[in-house]
Amino acid sequence: MRPPVSAYIALGANLGDARATVAAAIQVLDRLPDTRLLRASSLYRTAPWEATGPDFINAVAEVATGLNAPSLLRALQAQELAAGRERPYRNAPRTLDLDLLLYGDARIDSPELTVPHPRLWERAFVLQPLAEIAPQRVPAERLQAVAGQGIERL
Repeated sequence: MRPPVSAYIALGANLGDARATVAAAIQVLDRLPDTRLLRASSLYRTAPWEATGPDFINAVAEVATGLNAPSLLRALQAQELAAGRERPYRNAPRTLDLDLLLYGDARIDSPELTVPHPRLWERAFVLQPLAEIAPQRVPAERLQAVAGQGIERL
């Protein structure tokens, strides 16, 4: 058995009861195979960013996982599908969106997965909650660069 890796996952939703969906999804992370939830940020409300529909509810969670990165991604995608996620077009409104932001210190660039997440440093709705639970992972200048994006801690 491999030693657990610390991974950070962004959660978001803007359809249905998004707040309840994100809160429930955080708890489901603790039930993924060979994975345990270490911590989760507060919930945040944000206007859609390069997307449409109602405001999003966002959070970031840290897990310790024995799954390799592609297996973790597949487990997250299965959780999205179980929550009714559809992908009718790019950046469509969603019942649940789970993005693998960081997987230890790994750098992965494959057709299936890119880690760190390619747009991690461009989005306040990811950086603010990540900085809440892992301030050492978010340089101050990166937070400053997204300071103009609207985000409200709930």
